[in-house]
Amino acid sequence: MMDIKVTKLDGTAAGEISLSDEIFGLEPRGDILHRMVRWQLAKRQAGTHKSKGRSEVSGTTKKMYKQKGTGGARHGAKTAPQFRGGGKAFGPVVRSHAHDLTKKFRQLALKHALSAKARGDNLVIVSDIAIDAPKTKAVRENLAKLGWANALIIDGASVNENFGLATRNVPHIDVLPVQGINVYDILRREKLVLTKAAVEALQERFK
Repeated sequence: MMDIKVTKLDGTAAGEISLSDEIFGLEPRGDILHRMVRWQLAKRQAGTHKSKGRSEVSGTTKKMYKQKGTGGARHGAKTAPQFRGGGKAFGPVVRSHAHDLTKKFRQLALKHALSAKARGDNLVIVSDIAIDAPKTKAVRENLAKLGWANALIIDGASVNENFGLATRNVPHIDVLPVQGINVYDILRREKLVLTKAAVEALQERFK
């Protein structure tokens, strides 16, 4: 177990919390993180690319000219791929780009992402992110004071409504509930900010 300081949103200290070495103390492996990010990006790719094949383009399928005696090459329909306006040979089709990655591997990758942030001193634990009013200007100034210019903030089972409203128009700041935590979003932001509720939920999840 490793102890890490807990702060409040105003920057004052709020005690300490113990983090499990099995979740936050691993030696991060780039190959595991790379495979996980590739899996996430491939899974979310739309795959709506499509071109028409020779059976789908509009055009006559009549033989262009007789087989023999013209001195030209032998051709059939004008919809063949070698002609202008013909179908595309082996063109893209609508498909899913998703590939399989086991649940155990995905869990391991999340642990490695959390450990990478902890090892790089980019992990911050806050007591909570509750605010009285959804004021974007006030929250931006507060985040700037804390040095969170580029951060992923993870709350408990549900994000504090006022904080969610205040930060949704702030660039480079993402706010998610703990069940939405993922490797790609952790790695694309400089700081990872977890509330105490998020830490407890993660340690319970991986217990």
